[in-house]
Amino acid sequence: MAGERDEAALRQYVEDMARLYADWGFPRMAARVLMQLMASDTGYLTAKELSDSLEISPAAVSQSVRYLQHLGLVERSAVPGSRRDRYGLPDDAWYMGSIIKGNLFSAIAKLSENGTAAAGGRATPAGDRIAGMGDFYSFIQSELGSLLERYLKHREAIRQEMRED
Repeated sequence: MAGERDEAALRQYVEDMARLYADWGFPRMAARVLMQLMASDTGYLTAKELSDSLEISPAAVSQSVRYLQHLGLVERSAVPGSRRDRYGLPDDAWYMGSIIKGNLFSAIAKLSENGTAAAGGRATPAGDRIAGMGDFYSFIQSELGSLLERYLKHREAIRQEMRED
């Protein structure tokens, strides 16, 4: 049974999560747009709805959704009978975003090999630090596929429990 929606608390959640994402280096406006979409019961919002609800300019919405689309975290679709588009989260937004970011992990690991060599190899302090970073991202990349598979099984188990209740 669904509880009553608390719009003020939901707005605060959107801002708090956006601030947290921004602290991690995610663009603040894009984080606000992402979290506003997350908090939407319809699952989709138009640029105007995003602009109005977040009190930001249409240009900020446009830039943010472009960034989020690039990451695979937002998809655009046409509003039937209108010239407007609407934006929403793909079903597997976090999964897809992780896969896309996974390519970043591989790139960092590969570039770290070059950096290690340029710093004089693992025997130097700088080379060892750079190699350590590369080792970390190489490990993350090697584990990402199985981690995401386990998550999908976990998510399906949760959904199955919900259907049984």
